[in-house]
Amino acid sequence: MGSLGFWRLADKDPDWVAAVDPDGTEYRAAELLARCNQVVHGLRDLGLRSGDGICGLVPNGVDGLVLYLAALQAGWYYTPINWHLTGPEIGYIVADSEAKAFFVHERYAAEGARGAEEAGLDPRRRFSLVSETRNGHRGAVPGFRDFGELVAGRPDTLPEDRTNGATMHYTSGTTGRPKGVRRALAGIDPDDSAELMTFLLTFFGFTPGRPNAHLVTSPNYHTAVTQFGGSALHMGHTLVYMDRWDAEEALRLIERYRITNTHMVPTHFKRLLSLPQEVRERYDVSSMRWAIHAAAPCPVPLKQAMLDWWGDCIWEYYAATEGGGTIASPQDWREHPGTVGKAWPISELLIVDDDGNEVPQGTPGTIYMKMMSATFEYKGDPEKTRANRLKDFFTVGDVGYLTEDGYLFLSDRKADMIISGGANIYPAEIENEIIVHPKVADVAVFGIPDDEWGEQIKAVVEPAEGVAPGPELAEEILTSLDGKLARMKWPRSFDFIERMPREPNGKLLKRKLRDPYWKDRQNAI
Repeated sequence: MGSLGFWRLADKDPDWVAAVDPDGTEYRAAELLARCNQVVHGLRDLGLRSGDGICGLVPNGVDGLVLYLAALQAGWYYTPINWHLTGPEIGYIVADSEAKAFFVHERYAAEGARGAEEAGLDPRRRFSLVSETRNGHRGAVPGFRDFGELVAGRPDTLPEDRTNGATMHYTSGTTGRPKGVRRALAGIDPDDSAELMTFLLTFFGFTPGRPNAHLVTSPNYHTAVTQFGGSALHMGHTLVYMDRWDAEEALRLIERYRITNTHMVPTHFKRLLSLPQEVRERYDVSSMRWAIHAAAPCPVPLKQAMLDWWGDCIWEYYAATEGGGTIASPQDWREHPGTVGKAWPISELLIVDDDGNEVPQGTPGTIYMKMMSATFEYKGDPEKTRANRLKDFFTVGDVGYLTEDGYLFLSDRKADMIISGGANIYPAEIENEIIVHPKVADVAVFGIPDDEWGEQIKAVVEPAEGVAPGPELAEEILTSLDGKLARMKWPRSFDFIERMPREPNGKLLKRKLRDPYWKDRQNAI
């Protein structure tokens, strides 16, 4: 221990450009260090102590980064909140996390204010952040104090009694309300803790220091985005933020800032590959060394096309907010197309049947994982914590199988599996074939009620730009499946949609598509 961690690096090189906001504003390490120190001093004066929590409803950029860095050196839990949530949903997280301070950007003022009221948070502990001035006056969030009041006159020196904090992200809540994934604080030096965080990046071969830059492509309220971006910063890499995903803008930023690493999802790959050839060739992406992806199974042809374009810098892993996981190097994947890799050196995998018994290699089952000496709990929900455990392993409900040489292949989420005529059908397998069709921009496959078969297969398709939806396109898609999928796996019907409901990190909100078909059936039960 002793050379990495933001605070050590900032002290050693205060002029290092540590972050670049979406508008191009550059922030040197000394500026970030001073601001996060002031936040700690200000909140401690409000009574915050080690173990307390703070929440942020802020867009990608330095505002959220300052809150993250403040929490990580003051022994607090920082919870970044999904800005697509409604006021009551926001209020639930603020209250459930027992936040002692809540920061809201003016962009999300309306729902943020509703959330603060829902949580019953003391107005003295609500702070508004603004990104611009209007007619010489700063914008404000009604019922919130200006962030400037918190930091004005506060010392910019390191606070005393520094101790490591952590992030506490909330799971997506596909069943019931979301739960915070909380880990015990180690009570160690923040820089030592930050250096330990960079251990994950060494699995991918990351090197510290400059010239390295990390492109933040997805919202920072997602665990992986915070983890990979934060760890890159603690390695001395510059963080370059995107406000929202745009394929060509990503290529421009990679060239402009000589980006060496990023975190993406397969949807990003699809959007990049859908750009016209002349646009793709316009930008130099040769600086990229670690383009890491996860969050969903990646169709083999899609990943192969990215490898052909960007070369052997495409790395993959499998993990969850709760932990992980596996990793697949470009070479691993080329030798085992479709794999999500082997277990991390600090992880173990267990594949079991519905009775909790380990299944033979090559047989699909529920995936359980554990990380060496890394435990967690779902805050306030010991029952859910126990339900997702088998011995000291945990699961998030994914299904997959292991090969003889230890490579993991994902099948699908257990909850998404279709049972038609007694046969188990995995939608991801069908989606992976349809998504590579040149006239398809996005696809979702799921089961809908069928009196004869139990469930039948429905495909919802977002046509590529300029492609007309309708029976002719459906027939073209079915024809493309001939010889690739057994006919029992072919969709029985198609719907077409203008835009697929995905979170900005690429996660498909399949329930929004599937639930209307089951509503009458559920009401009849």
